[in-house]
Amino acid sequence: MPTIGFAGMTHLGINSAAASAARGFRTIGFDADASLIAQLIASKPTVVEPGLPELLHEYRAKLSFASDPAALAPCDVVYISPDVPTDDAGQSELAGIRALIDSVTPHLGEAALLVVLCQVPPGFTRSLAIPESRRFYQVETLVFGRAVERATRPERFMIGCAEPARALPDALAQFLRSFDCPVLAMRYESAELAKIAINCCLVASVTVANTLAELSERIGADWSEIAPALRLDRRIGQHAYLAPGLGLAGGNLERDLATLLRLADETGSHMELVRALVANSGHRRDWALRVLWETVLTRIDDPVIAVLGLAYKQDTHSTKNSASIALLASLGTVRARVFDPVVPASMAPHARCHAAKSELDACEGADALAVMTPWEQFRKIDPRDLARRMRGRVVLDPYALMNAAACRGAGLAYYTLGVS
Repeated sequence: MPTIGFAGMTHLGINSAAASAARGFRTIGFDADASLIAQLIASKPTVVEPGLPELLHEYRAKLSFASDPAALAPCDVVYISPDVPTDDAGQSELAGIRALIDSVTPHLGEAALLVVLCQVPPGFTRSLAIPESRRFYQVETLVFGRAVERATRPERFMIGCAEPARALPDALAQFLRSFDCPVLAMRYESAELAKIAINCCLVASVTVANTLAELSERIGADWSEIAPALRLDRRIGQHAYLAPGLGLAGGNLERDLATLLRLADETGSHMELVRALVANSGHRRDWALRVLWETVLTRIDDPVIAVLGLAYKQDTHSTKNSASIALLASLGTVRARVFDPVVPASMAPHARCHAAKSELDACEGADALAVMTPWEQFRKIDPRDLARRMRGRVVLDPYALMNAAACRGAGLAYYTLGVS
């Protein structure tokens, strides 16, 4: 069996390496950060992902980690697999990716294949100074909070190559076949754009749900009654992104929209639809701030706002484009009590932020509660405990984690997305 290497041990690389080992391949993980490598050797990853520590421990006999790129020399296939950072405008910062490729390629064997796994804009892979017969791009389908599932049981592989009609090299083909899913070969630019196309479809679903959920709130409809009907439509499907939320977050979707707008500017393509999607996301992100402004901020002197959740979604430590972080930044000098089971309160951009020890501690003396991240443990909160702890009665629960009737029965003014 071929030996598989992964260069870059951030979220994408760690989960991908663990999945490779779970399929029985000898797997080598490289990262220049020696402290990160030490934690991986101890099966203690630096990222939060359900099931990942257990997977690393179970398959540790197949895994090795190193902070020296020379360790990749025995590999038949080396994936370039770090997370790609984005700036505040959603643009990918690629200098680090190119530097990583430059540091790795001198240590590759003469027949070793290099596969860019991290997301890059169309044209990146073709620009690399590596023979086309050894240069490939693979679309990553990482989902924060479900990365182990996505890495170990992929739906399909999309492979960018110089000649899609030609069979893939044996080492790469053997590795991909082991996952028992379809393998779609296409030209480099098609594969790079395929990832963006997937995310655009997700953005469209999210935007439809957010737009019509807001309308539901204003006309007396209930979006949770409508979504099941859409899931039963074969043209939409049971797995469609129809749950309303607080706009786009996490970085990847925003990056793809920014890439499309940049390409549109360069090529003269019409992208007003994409600009509308970006604007809609920003509007929906500020839902909690609008409700707080109407119910608390303009009515109470020196109010206290309890905020549960800082991560942009559950089961991750990432706060990239988090609606909660945006809310806290907008609250200015308003006092806030914050709790997240993974992210420390020090990540909050807020000068008057109290780091609470628990969910209920965050609610102590609060005039309003905003549940900004749908962590599963927040479902267990008893509304009666909230009523006893809070000074006020306003509860914002955009993801409908709590029972609305129970909240109202406890005397709370309950607000959620998609319901008037």
